[in-house]
Formats: sequence, C-alpha cells, structure tokens
Amino acid sequence: MPAPPPVGDGRGGVELKRIGSFSSPLYVAQPPGEETDIYVVEQGGRIIRVAGDGSTSTFLDVSSEISAGGERGLLSVAFAPDFAGSGRFYVDYTDRDGNTRVVEYRSEGGLGADPSSSRRELLRIDQPFSNHNGGLLVFGPDRLLYIGTGDGGSAEDPQRNALNPESLLGKLLRINPLPDGNRAYGIPRDNPFASGGGRGEIYSYGLRNPWRYSFDRDTGALSIGDVGQNAFEEVDLVERGEGRGANFGWSAFEADQRFNADQDPSGAVEPALVYPTSGGNCAVTGGYVVRDARLTSLYGRYLYGDFCGGQLRSFAARPGKPAGDDTDLGLQVEQLSSFGEGNDGRIYATSLSGAVYRLEPEK
Repeated sequence: MPAPPPVGDGRGGVELKRIGSFSSPLYVAQPPGEETDIYVVEQGGRIIRVAGDGSTSTFLDVSSEISAGGERGLLSVAFAPDFAGSGRFYVDYTDRDGNTRVVEYRSEGGLGADPSSSRRELLRIDQPFSNHNGGLLVFGPDRLLYIGTGDGGSAEDPQRNALNPESLLGKLLRINPLPDGNRAYGIPRDNPFASGGGRGEIYSYGLRNPWRYSFDRDTGALSIGDVGQNAFEEVDLVERGEGRGANFGWSAFEADQRFNADQDPSGAVEPALVYPTSGGNCAVTGGYVVRDARLTSLYGRYLYGDFCGGQLRSFAARPGKPAGDDTDLGLQVEQLSSFGEGNDGRIYATSLSGAVYRLEPEK
C-alpha cells in the first residue's frame, strides 16, 4: 500500500464543481458501499437521490410531517452500516410543533421509502425555542448512531441545558438504533452515564449548537463545529474515544472565553480553533478532515467554513492541539450550510441558496 500524501498547506489547487441545484440543501450523504449515487437533504423535507449520470429522483418526502425555515426542517440523514441488506436509514427533523424527532425508515430496493409504511420513531426531544436544534446524525467508527443536539435555543442557554446531565439538549448523543427489549433503541454500556448520574444516551456535553461534526475516516478523531453566542465561533477536535464524557464548555465558556458565571468551568476541553464573529462571519459550519488524496493541498487538514462569510478554510488536524496554520483556501460558497463526505473520501459543500458542489483538483 502506498504511503499517504503529506499533510497539505491548504493553499489552493482546488476548485468547486457544481453537481446540481436544490431547494435549500442542508446535507449530502452516501450509503455504505455505494459508488456513484449521492443523497441531498433539503430543508423542506425531501431527500433527493442524485444518480451517477446526474439524474435525480425523490428518495423520501416527509414535508407534511415537519416545520421548516430558520433553523428548523429536515436536518440530516444517516444510512445504517448494513443499509445494502436492511434498507435502514435515519433522519432528524423538527416536527410540526418544532420538536426534534429521530426516525427510522426502510428503503424499497434502495431507491426510495414510503414514509407511511416504514416509519419507526426512536427519539422525540421537546424544543423550548425555535433555534439551536443541532440535527446531524452520523454512524461513527463504532457503528453506533450519534445525534447532535443544540442547547434548546433562545440565547445564552437560559435553561442551562448544555451542562445538565439530565437534559438531552446541548449534547452529542450515542445510541444503538436497534430495538432493545421494550425500548426503541439501546444504550451503549460504555456511555458515560449508562449506569447513572445522567441520561444514558449522552456521549459528550457542553455544546451550544453543533452545526456539523464528523469522524476522521482514517483515525476516528472527532471534530465539532460549535456555533457561538455573539463574539466567537469554535472548532473542537479530539482523538478517537476522547469525546466520550467530554465537556466542551458551553455555557461556562463561549469558545475560550468565560461566559455564564453560574456554570462550572472545570474540566472543559479547550477548542482547537477560535475565530471572532466579525468581518462578515456569523456561524461556523463544521466540516471534515480531508482524506481525498487528489486534494493534495487539503490532505490531512480539517476543512470548515462560516455560513455568512462563506470562505472555505482549513488547518492541519492535530487532535488535542491548537490550530496553528488556519488558512483561507481561496474558495467561497454563498450561505455555506454544510459539508458532506462520500465513501471515496470526496468532499461536498452545500449552499442554502441552492447549489451543491464537489471539491475537485484544480484543472
């Protein structure tokens, strides 16, 4: 096996290839084992299958079940590791009352799903306000389902949910999505509160609004783009397994600055990157450690952006250490709503204004 490329310098050699236009796209995913088709999540409630030849079809439509707009909507999809055989996949959306639902569906021949006949609800989380819904579902390296939740919204964590181990808000949750006895899902025995002291579903806590997190496909390291309050945005990056029981600081801290004085600051993980909400920035959009060997300038670097600023930026991925070489790639995506990663390591970027791009080597 050839040696992997060296870590890139983040300075160009990449272009954006537009693969289509959609209605408020929020995420791109690809089922395990799939080589060509990708799936685009639209905020309004549809998942669109994009075939290798560029043709499109509706894979799932739950628009009648959701509330959409602002930070609400159909927020992500995650395909089970055994999707090819089971057809199982999971979505996170805000229902018509604005509450979070995590729901399992089964596809019919891999081409679509009937939401009325295959629906199985796993989790419902009441949302006290309309914002900070998190919403990303990801199967981790351990083949368990991770669920990102915001702190419940409004501003300044008014209900102090993020550091409360009895609340599912402001957390990264981890479950086995298969039924367990009379429960809709199982609790992994090594979750930090599986034996008591808090909700068993919790994996990490102290998050404000984890708008996209990911696992390094090579190392399993966990990265989180956590949207800040008014002054700072942050990216957290920890080694594989070190997210279990980790406290990422909100709302004792906003990024690396002390925030709510009544919240205990002890034990908080320091962010890998902090940047101010100035110069046109407003909210971090978390991305991926790039492992597409064709993108030599980005290889081994964490790629991210900002919803308002739109510039694609990266830094060398060194879990547990601060980013020392944060670099502008020289590309911009208007209303950068998310990134996605294919099975081949290719990276996608979505614009809330409609475009979906794939990052390609510059010609």
